[in-house]
Amino acid sequence: MLAAARQSAGLTVTQVSAATNIREAIIHCIEQDDYGQCGGHFYARGHVKALAKAVGLDPEATVHLYDQQNGGAPQPVRAAAVFQADRKIHLPERRGPNWTMALGVALAIVVVFGMMRVLGGASDQVRTGDVRVASARPSVPPNRPITESPKPTPSKKSKGMVTVSMLAKRSSYVNVRDAEGRKLFSGTLKAGKTSVWRAADQVHVLLADAGAVTLQVNGKKVKKLGGRGETVQRSFGPPKPQSR
Repeated sequence: MLAAARQSAGLTVTQVSAATNIREAIIHCIEQDDYGQCGGHFYARGHVKALAKAVGLDPEATVHLYDQQNGGAPQPVRAAAVFQADRKIHLPERRGPNWTMALGVALAIVVVFGMMRVLGGASDQVRTGDVRVASARPSVPPNRPITESPKPTPSKKSKGMVTVSMLAKRSSYVNVRDAEGRKLFSGTLKAGKTSVWRAADQVHVLLADAGAVTLQVNGKKVKKLGGRGETVQRSFGPPKPQSR
């Protein structure tokens, strides 16, 4: 509903982002019912309300619809549960240092240290009679074979590297991930900027405006990527080996 209202108002995601101070990536996700990047239910409600106001919808009615689809409105928190002013705080009484006890402890330390210096002369001689010679027998029986540590299994080699080069003719939202789903890039690719990504086995590309970019995969230009304002999701693999 937010996406339809924005398009009916003739607004782009960039214009709505500038009016609401909400990042373009979050706006794209909210328009697809994905609130994972909002930071929680509280912030998602605030974003929905701000976007509804920016595209000409009733903010309260839109937030109410969001609450119905996402578990209802949050329960109000009583102030008494947060602030408990009737609870007494006991602070420990500050007392001055006990100089008499400190002086007694210091004198005791001096006396003990002096006795240790006097009696310690007899213990300076090293006793060698109690020293036992370590056994020269090996801990492993002589007939027991010594096994080598297992060699690590070689990791599975990737099928090949995929190189994706993208030139933005105008600013547009782009999301690029590798074969394992790890994010390589997510955000707005500025007009005139060229970005290159490399990953093993496969690269997944999501374009909010397919007509805003020019795409090359493994050095070859991708034709018929999509029209202006069209959302396109494509996956690309490594180049095929040339036949001999």
